[in-house]
Amino acid sequence: MAAAGDPVATGLAQSLGRPGGHFTGLSLQAVETTGKRLELLKELVPGTAPVAVLWEPRAVRVPLSWQAAEAAARARGWRLHSLEVRDGGEIERAFTAATSARGGLLVHPSPLPDENAGRIAVLAVKSRLPGMYPLRPYVEAGGLIYYGANLVEIWRRAAVFVDKIRKGAKPWRSAHRAADEVRARDQPQSREGDRTYDRPVDAVASG
Repeated sequence: MAAAGDPVATGLAQSLGRPGGHFTGLSLQAVETTGKRLELLKELVPGTAPVAVLWEPRAVRVPLSWQAAEAAARARGWRLHSLEVRDGGEIERAFTAATSARGGLLVHPSPLPDENAGRIAVLAVKSRLPGMYPLRPYVEAGGLIYYGANLVEIWRRAAVFVDKIRKGAKPWRSAHRAADEVRARDQPQSREGDRTYDRPVDAVASG
């Protein structure tokens, strides 16, 4: 697997640290980083206005991201405004419904939003909603900032897994070794402003 959304919830792995089974690969850590994305957005857009959350309820794992956002908001007394989208035609209507949510925009990663990254980034700018996104394409299309997995590096590592398995490595052993390598070697220095985040993700703002 490469860029899996939540391998534990979908039954591909027993845990991220010790996957077990016959699958190996990499995770986007989409659910795990939801709270951090919301926290960073509130640093950029402080105040009591609700945060608009754009999410696709029918996508696998995304309800878990919504629950993670709710838990993070509840713990800090922040308010969320849910914007559910089930097809491309609902995206514009979602932004129309977000007129009262001036606390910024949080987008959960899933196929529908990610396929419409350009549209969403442009609509957020037109709506004057500072956006926190899960992947780089949103920022490349004009969005404000993203905090999430480095897809280029994920696919690069996926190729390494494929090579090892073709040469006879067992998937579970490759996964254990990869997890150890991440802990021992990958301490990326992703920066946003003058802050450094010790996480295997990027934090990148548009210019």
